[in-house]
Formats: sequence, structure tokens, C-alpha cells
Amino acid sequence: MILAIDAGNTNIVFGGITNGKTAFISRIGTDRNKTADEYAVQIKILLELNGLSSKEFEGGIISSVVPQLNDSLCLAVRKVIGHQPLIVGPGIRTGLNIKIDNPAQLGSDLVVGAVAAIALYPKPLMVIDMGTATTICVVDKDGCYRGGVIIPGVKVSMDSLTRNAAQLQGISMEAPKKSIGTNTIDCMRSGIVFGNAAMLDGLLDRMALEIDGTPTVVATGGLSPLIIPYCRHNIILNDELLLYGLEIIYRKNQPACIQ
Repeated sequence: MILAIDAGNTNIVFGGITNGKTAFISRIGTDRNKTADEYAVQIKILLELNGLSSKEFEGGIISSVVPQLNDSLCLAVRKVIGHQPLIVGPGIRTGLNIKIDNPAQLGSDLVVGAVAAIALYPKPLMVIDMGTATTICVVDKDGCYRGGVIIPGVKVSMDSLTRNAAQLQGISMEAPKKSIGTNTIDCMRSGIVFGNAAMLDGLLDRMALEIDGTPTVVATGGLSPLIIPYCRHNIILNDELLLYGLEIIYRKNQPACIQ
């Protein structure tokens, strides 16, 4: 089993995975101020809560969009499982053919999601990841990464709205019973939930016109279950997508595979 970690701006996802099967998935809040020891304690607690021993892990791998966390997470993983984790980035074999203006600018989370989707689903592909930002990535029928879009995330949009509009309060993010709200809270919920679903539908339609073939659309990320059910497109929800991609990349970088 490997310890796979996806460090995002809002949450860090930890998972134990082997042969595409997850033993556990846990999320904690991202905190740039935590020390390696504090993260090590949290990892150890997560393993214990899921009935796992650190001795069960053969290694680890980290995908991070928060570079400030990399050293702390690496040291924490090493302290808990006794192995130095890989970090997805320059020098790591992914097998992904990236066809954008500057491949070095592509976020590791987008790389990992694309690698997993290619392994699991028919091409061409569109991969939606809904977290701090909402992203849509495109993989063509030949398995090449072609680009995508980046959008302010659902929670970022809601926080901005309530912070900048004095008369609008914070609300829980859930869908109202109808799209035409008759009170402030339902109006906001409709805008956030149905508005984001309609935006995704519109972008998927526009992007599909620019590629050959009918794309398979898959969605992941902590906020995707809130929005995707209200989209009109057929979208596959896969909460484990990035963990699966991390395992693929980990295996590609083992000595037996590199030789």
C-alpha cells in the first residue's frame, strides 16, 4: 500500500491505496503554519482511526499546489511510514504528453487527474476538479493534454459575494427546490448551485466543439457532489480519481519501471 497525498489550497486529502483500491480517504484543512511534527501526528491519527499500521505502507507520493507545505509533508510522511515520498513535479515520470504553451506551468493536481482519467475512461476526456478553484482539463483522443479552463471555485465565489455585499449573509451551500428564489437565501443558493451547474454545462458545450470525438466527462474534488448532480451533461463522479492517479505515477517511478 502507498500513502497518497493531494495537498490543495483548502484541504489536504490523504489516502491509502493499492492496486487501484483505496483503504481509506481522509481530509484535513490546509494549514501553512503547521510543522512537520504536527502533520506527522495528524497522519498517524488518521491511520489509527482507519485501523492501519504505518508498517503496511511501502512508500508515499505527494501532489501539492502549495509549495510551502512540501518540506513539512515530506518530513511528516518519512517520520510516520519510514519512507521518503515522491513529489509530483519536474523529473517525475507521468507518461502524460502535455501539449500546452508552457508544460512547466501545468499544476501537479491537473497532471494527476489527467493521468488517472486516461487510465480509467475512454478518450477524449474532460476532467472537472472542484476545489478552491474549479478547473476543466481536456485530453484529446490520442491521450494528449490539450489545456482547459480555470474558474473561481464555488466556495470562493460565495465568500466573495458575502464579503462584498453588506446585506448578504453567509449561507449553507445546498440546492433550493426551484431555480427562481423567493427569498434572499434561496436566491443565493440558486445562483451558487444552479449557476455553477449551468456554467459547467455551457463550458463543456463550447469546449466539445474544439476537439474531435464525443468526450467522456469525469468530475472530482470536494465540492463536485454539490454541483454535478444538477448539470445536464452525463458526468461521472469519482472522488478517488487523484489518489488513483498518484498510485499510477508512483508505480511509473519505481526502479523496475524506470529501467
